[in-house]
Amino acid sequence: MTRPAIFRYFKTSHEIIRLAVMMYVRYPLSLRNVEDLLHERGIDVTHETVRFWWIRFGTIFAAGD
Repeated sequence: MTRPAIFRYFKTSHEIIRLAVMMYVRYPLSLRNVEDLLHERGIDVTHETVRFWWIRFGTIFAAGD
């Protein structure tokens, strides 16, 4: 499966990025809550990484849905 062009330079799976951003946007969670929920699923990212993804991809995901 090929990765979409917007995720070209990211090592993390685009499904994980999308999950993190959508969790933050859709539910009343803080960045640290999203970090904790992802950690429980075995995905180790910091809240700053989630914030960066939200800034970078939030509007793209909102426009596409």
